[in-house]
Amino acid sequence: MEEDNKKKHSSVLPVVIAILATLAVVFVGILIYQGVEKKKANTAADTTEAVSTADTEATESTTLEAESEEQTTESTTAAEKEKKSDVVVTVTDGGSWANGSSFVRQLNVKVENKSSSDLTDWEVDMKGFTGATLAEGSYWSANLTIDGDTLKATAVDYNATIPAGSSIEFGMQPSFSSEDKANAVALSGDLYVGGKIYTASGDSSDKKDTAKETTKETTKEEEEKTEATTVKKAETESGTPVANHGKLSVKGTDIVDKNGEKYQLKGVSTHGLQWFPEYVTKETFQTLRDDWGANLIRLALYTDESGYCSGGDQAKLKQLVEDGVEYATELGMYVIIDWHVLHDLTPVKYQSDAETFFDEMSSLYKDYDNVLYEICNEPNGGTSWSEVKEYAEDITFSFDTVYIVRKNDPDGIIIVGTPNWSQDVDVAAQDPIKNQTNIMYTVHFYAATHKDDIRNKLIKAHDAGLPIFISEFSICDASGAGAIDYDSASAWADLFSKYNLSYAAWSLSNKGETASLLNNGVSAVSGWSDSDISDTGKWLKNLMQGN
Repeated sequence: MEEDNKKKHSSVLPVVIAILATLAVVFVGILIYQGVEKKKANTAADTTEAVSTADTEATESTTLEAESEEQTTESTTAAEKEKKSDVVVTVTDGGSWANGSSFVRQLNVKVENKSSSDLTDWEVDMKGFTGATLAEGSYWSANLTIDGDTLKATAVDYNATIPAGSSIEFGMQPSFSSEDKANAVALSGDLYVGGKIYTASGDSSDKKDTAKETTKETTKEEEEKTEATTVKKAETESGTPVANHGKLSVKGTDIVDKNGEKYQLKGVSTHGLQWFPEYVTKETFQTLRDDWGANLIRLALYTDESGYCSGGDQAKLKQLVEDGVEYATELGMYVIIDWHVLHDLTPVKYQSDAETFFDEMSSLYKDYDNVLYEICNEPNGGTSWSEVKEYAEDITFSFDTVYIVRKNDPDGIIIVGTPNWSQDVDVAAQDPIKNQTNIMYTVHFYAATHKDDIRNKLIKAHDAGLPIFISEFSICDASGAGAIDYDSASAWADLFSKYNLSYAAWSLSNKGETASLLNNGVSAVSGWSDSDISDTGKWLKNLMQGN
């Protein structure tokens, strides 16, 4: 029995081993399958992660591109905003005054085309003109109409196109029923091109986009440095200017002295004698001669504005002129008697008064070596050169066949104003006064307003052989106020030197404006300290001293 059991167990064992082997194979197969699946899963995960990373990078790239586009748009918008000031309309106040029962206000307008394209079909609109009127001759260099509250300015033939990089100027003297209305005019203007308000791209827009000029403030150190580079060294000499140089005359484009040598007059102009008579003293002139280096005084006798021909005390004003001439003579200085045409627009308005006045003055000073006659300060308001020229010939040379100035003083220097506030000297150069000697023509400028446009007129006239005298100027804007433009002043000073231009600076007063040579509130009329002298006065003093 035991033997049978052994045989039985012996036969079962191979079966068990086979079963166990089979199970082992199955188990290993399962393990291998799980490994493969796990590897597949890992591979899939890796693939998913790679796809996810690529998607993220693509998204980030898209975001960066969007940000770049946004920045580009912002940059373009900023550039467009900056370009919107590529054409600037600037309106400056030239002052206001009573004229009978009405009030007149002068406004000067400049349109600067800083863009790269020419502008045509332009119009400038200004507000605040309800009830205003424009008399014939009260505006210039533009066609003006008033429509309700709006004044519209359009081109005349010679400024119909504003070239790229250039500018044009025009002005007006509208009348108002009251001072309040005169002062209500907005000192701004909107530019329209082709009937649509101007934008940099030339597109139309209903939005108002008023461009404003910014003025760069110059530090005191920069100002002093600029001043130092603009002044010219001058040789000092003993004796008075007149004792050394005597009677002056005009030779070609130059003033020459008694020895035939080129000579430059340099000095100051009084303000209106009716307003600032206190500066007509010998002590005042001596301070200007000895401390400032001046050799010239200009006596500004206003004809209008409660002046010599419009209600002023003629006897008192004439006495101030005569006193001024005598003080200058005693000090050996040269002196200009200035018939200061301004708000009367044309010298013809008071021509009969001018004839009488200059007949008397030239008779009184015919033997003086130091007196010059300026017969019309600043013709304006549309007064033509032909009108000024005819007036000059009447006053200077003939009146009912009798010479006025020349019959008394045959060789004194006579200074003739030019149109447009003595700026259009190039026009005078095309048709100068003929067959006469010792005639000069004026250019007036205010450096912050009048730049290459007026300098180029001067150069053109000088090159044509016209003798030019800068009988009035300052280094601020044309209103007499505003900031000083040292760069433009330096450019003008360079012309003084290059062309031997004589000059008289505006103005000898303590009026509260930039052009005044003395600070507002200074009571001294001579012997001024540095603290008494304005920045304009300091610049001029340095120029005349040649430091």
